Amino acid sequence: MGGLAVIARQLGYQVSGSDQNVYPPMSIQLAEQGIELMEGYRAENLANNPDLVIIGNALSRGNPEVEAVLNRGLKYVSGPQWLAEHVLQDKWVLGVAGTHGKTTTTSMLCWILEHEGLKPGFLIGGIPLNFGISARLGDSSFFVIEADEYDSAFFDKRSKFVHYRPKTAVLNNLEYDHADIFPDLDAIKKQFHHLVRTIPGEGLIISPERDSNVNDVLAMGCWTQTVKTSINAEASWNAKLLKEDGSQFNVQLDNKEQGCVEWSLTGDHNVYNALSAIVAAHHVGIEPADAISALGKFQNVKRRMEVIARLNGVTIYDDFAHHPTAIETTLAGLRKQVGRDRIIAIVEPRSNTMRLGVHTETLALSLKDADLALIFQPETMNWDLSGLKKYAGNIEICLSLEAIIAKLKFEARYGGHFVLMSNGSFGGIYQQLLKELA
Repeated sequence: MGGLAVIARQLGYQVSGSDQNVYPPMSIQLAEQGIELMEGYRAENLANNPDLVIIGNALSRGNPEVEAVLNRGLKYVSGPQWLAEHVLQDKWVLGVAGTHGKTTTTSMLCWILEHEGLKPGFLIGGIPLNFGISARLGDSSFFVIEADEYDSAFFDKRSKFVHYRPKTAVLNNLEYDHADIFPDLDAIKKQFHHLVRTIPGEGLIISPERDSNVNDVLAMGCWTQTVKTSINAEASWNAKLLKEDGSQFNVQLDNKEQGCVEWSLTGDHNVYNALSAIVAAHHVGIEPADAISALGKFQNVKRRMEVIARLNGVTIYDDFAHHPTAIETTLAGLRKQVGRDRIIAIVEPRSNTMRLGVHTETLALSLKDADLALIFQPETMNWDLSGLKKYAGNIEICLSLEAIIAKLKFEARYGGHFVLMSNGSFGGIYQQLLKELA
């Protein structure tokens, strides 16, 4: 929603918006764009009689501002519908979908196009460091978008991505998530197939060769050319790892070397993300060697294993991982990079799926590469996280941020890597922790 506000502002509209919890980096981005941000949802926020209200999918009936929109008969739409009607018409849309890696892959693809002078528009669910902003209109016919499977709005329960109609589509991976709106994995597959139905025959679908769930979706019916990716395997686009941690790998197209990616990112997940971005860029005419060169200058996304401090032998990371697979692959990549150095994962199970207790065993097992995992259980959590401890011996449950900070102050004397994992503000623990460790 913050990205949509930025794009609307760049189109010349006067833009204001409401949110329940306002925190950086998005709050800073909006302020820099001259967008008025109001804390909390109130009917009074609509006093300026807006010409249009874009309602985010986090809001539902009973919200005081939503009720005011309906009672006053104000014009309203979902964010994806507004974007489709006002921005994406007549654009070559490159959409990146999947349970994991959407933000990072979208950012990589944007940077490759930017590096090659194509000046794409984009909408990303994070702030790529190469751009310093999560969205822009751009100055070309290309628009790169993070294609989310979450629903569009309380009045439109279709996945967001069915509005985007990409010509180039990346299907990064597919797992069960969003338990608050999808009853099972098959329901998510059905939505992904709705996306596949919108991709033109002259377009392109890019997906990992060995993702069985994505393959199931394509088997439901596909009318578009598909291209497969792999790591150390036989897909038409293959990454041959030169370093186990994924920080260096050769890119192969039909077994022919295209160049070597050397960068600061780690993990097989980022290698797959990079391959997808290279193939998508190739579809719009960018040579693999040029895409590889661009990735060598890629700076990642804020809150994706972002190093926020190095203090007295401790490196502190801020990471957005909030699904067991994302947690597992992120920690595995770090373990390969740092060897036997101590790793402490600090996790806030904040997503709706996590809070429903769907991933109990998988969450515990996803932390296996951490020497210690501290999991925050707030008073509002609906289930007892102590059950995680029966699946793994490296887990401790903390009932307050103060308890986490006290534990980390003790552990800091041994050095290592502290990875803070949350898709929210984590109660402001970042600033408190840095102050205490300093």
